[in-house]
Amino acid sequence: MPDVALSPVPDAVPARMVNEYAYCPRLAYLEWVQGDWADNADTAEGRYKHRAVDQPGGALPAPDDDGGTQGAPERIHARSVWLSAEEEHLTARIDLIEGEGTTVTPVDYKRGSAPDLPEGAWETDRVQLCAQGLILRANGYTCDGGVVYYAETKTRVPVPFDDALIARTRALVRGLREMAAAGRIPPPLVDSPKCVRCSLAPICLPDEVNLLNPPQAPAAPSTPRRLMPARDDAAPLYVQEPGARVSKSGELFEVWLKDARLAEARIFETSHIALFGSAQITTPALGEALDRGIAVAFFSMGGWFKGMAHGPVHKNVALRMAQYRTALDPERSLALARNFVSAKIRNCRTLLMRNHADPPKEAIASLLQLSKDAQATPSLSSLLGIEGNAGRVYFGAFAGMLKPRSEPSDDAAWRFDFEGRNRRPPRDPVNALLSFAYSLLVKELAVTAQVIGFDPYLGFYHQPRYGRPSLALDAMEEFRPLVADSVVLTAVNTGVITPGDFMTGGPAVALSPAGRKKFIQAFENRLQSEITHPIFGYRVSYRRVLEVQLRLLGRVLSGEIADYPTFTTR
Repeated sequence: MPDVALSPVPDAVPARMVNEYAYCPRLAYLEWVQGDWADNADTAEGRYKHRAVDQPGGALPAPDDDGGTQGAPERIHARSVWLSAEEEHLTARIDLIEGEGTTVTPVDYKRGSAPDLPEGAWETDRVQLCAQGLILRANGYTCDGGVVYYAETKTRVPVPFDDALIARTRALVRGLREMAAAGRIPPPLVDSPKCVRCSLAPICLPDEVNLLNPPQAPAAPSTPRRLMPARDDAAPLYVQEPGARVSKSGELFEVWLKDARLAEARIFETSHIALFGSAQITTPALGEALDRGIAVAFFSMGGWFKGMAHGPVHKNVALRMAQYRTALDPERSLALARNFVSAKIRNCRTLLMRNHADPPKEAIASLLQLSKDAQATPSLSSLLGIEGNAGRVYFGAFAGMLKPRSEPSDDAAWRFDFEGRNRRPPRDPVNALLSFAYSLLVKELAVTAQVIGFDPYLGFYHQPRYGRPSLALDAMEEFRPLVADSVVLTAVNTGVITPGDFMTGGPAVALSPAGRKKFIQAFENRLQSEITHPIFGYRVSYRRVLEVQLRLLGRVLSGEIADYPTFTTR
């Protein structure tokens, strides 16, 4: 079944996509059809070395009707020229066009070194160049060959446009258009060295998909390679000082309070901005954030996640259409919901076994049975009941994971007593920490879902409700105990958070600004900590795991893999 039925394929294929399709059809699909893109060192370096020919310059005289030029022949040296050819179904922005009169030569700049091949250039580069030549021919110019310029070795490699290369290029254009029209993403390459330096490997997940979908990849290795950084260098910018404002200065976000600068963060190292209470952001800073794909999340002063601002939604409309289609299918929604809840219960059980001073056997056995019941339940309503029962068992034993740091007779001791879950508002310090941790986690998943191309507000287990990021709530289920609850236990048991870090207002208890700052740091430390992925075997940070799991969910919705692989630890 195709991912989703889309509108007809655009008439013109970018010549660069012919290069990508020749290299890896899946890469071309991700970039051209789904609109995915990610930078790495190679792409950043290539953009830098390409900067000179990206600036338009020089003129390309138009040929006249009889193939001559308007006026006397002249030397041509035109940069960054955009042309199309309807009959070839091609379009291109050509780096450089050299020539005289109507005889021209396209020059394509590449960042790397010329390969040691008989042809002198990679096939991917030759077909891209040939596509440019076909465009020039269709526009009335004489073009019998081109040049690939490899910047690393400063080498000009001539490429003749012979019949074989032209036939190969046109076949690739047909194949690319047919692939896009089919609406089905091609399977990943199997254990290919091409994947190692591909900037889209963290999006493509070739080894992971092959492992989870073995019939299409019988030769796939049993242990996937980690083709992504273990951690993401970009980090959130949290602003919670009342009245503080985020402004832009060059390549920096700066945080000011009146005339005092409180903090700064490099824009390219900022994943998103979180504003608490009356903290503000200037229009130039907001515009820069939206242009760079940096979401701005808004919280109440007490830490309640209110929503977020973001730039244009991801181009992958097919993913959202598949998401909507699945959400309207009760059977498929229930299958996903079972996985989310069952994994959450199993992870709650694991946390109890690891951290409880004397793990209660009855609770451990009950959670194991409830996790199995969740997988077999016939309806969402009964699944809600199972989740509720599991929550009562789990939080009924939660206090046993809190380590008293003082004598019971001390005034401070009762502050971290836990007698069960309460919220809206939380009425004791531990519940205040849990609520804030869940709010931070749902923010993290809402931002990640938005970046990937999901609609964060339409889930499968959590039903749509005005202003509720239901998909983020679905995705966080399996991570509530592993991330949020774990941070709370660590913060309390190690003394990072103390009784003095809370404020009371009537029955409500909330973290003080100083306490919030300390807890946010503990939360970020947890997300940056590395864990061995239980399915794939490589070590990555929890923040990276959140992204991987959401991308795998997208593969389930598209039909590329059959079942959602939950994240559970031992």
